Amino acid sequence: MGNNQPKEVYNIIEGKDGKARWVRIGSAFVNRDGSINALLDVYPRDGKIQIRERRGRGQDSRDED
Repeated sequence: MGNNQPKEVYNIIEGKDGKARWVRIGSAFVNRDGSINALLDVYPRDGKIQIRERRGRGQDSRDED
């Protein structure tokens, strides 16, 4: 667990048009023991969150699958 970089927390909202919208709702930090602290600015309505590695500005925050 050598990566102390903060992570980004997202809520993925499915639109009526079927497209997913990724909304950043906070940050997360990995502790020495491997556990994660997530600090949310807002609570997701559906209770689901996605935690991702932080990326540089201007880069897409989600993976292209």
